[in-house]
Amino acid sequence: MRAFSPRAPPADERHLRRFAVDAAIDPDRGEVTALTKNDLINAVAAHGLSKRQSASVVESLFDIIFRCFEKSEDVKIVGFGHFRIRRKASRRGRNPQTGDSIEITARKVLTFKPSKGLKQRINQQTTQQTTT
Repeated sequence: MRAFSPRAPPADERHLRRFAVDAAIDPDRGEVTALTKNDLINAVAAHGLSKRQSASVVESLFDIIFRCFEKSEDVKIVGFGHFRIRRKASRRGRNPQTGDSIEITARKVLTFKPSKGLKQRINQQTTQQTTT
């Protein structure tokens, strides 16, 4: 298992706003729809790196994570969460259209368990949005 530990950010709001990323907003629902790789590159570039350097940093990070997944290693990012490769055994299943019994092959699935800190931040934002 590989653990990546980011620097602990100070608690003041100015610092947290510096790391905010503008993602695509769905105008109908008024919520964030997706954070893209390009959004991450732009957020890194906002800290003084060129776009090319930022793209290299983001690509390197993803490459490290992908290599861990290929080796069936867990990836734990302190303060964010734990990515785990889980093996699922083959089993008997049923085709819902025909009702025929089929064999579902063994496979690996990627699971994510958020950290306590991430859960708290998400729930704080939810409670703040409901009170305003």
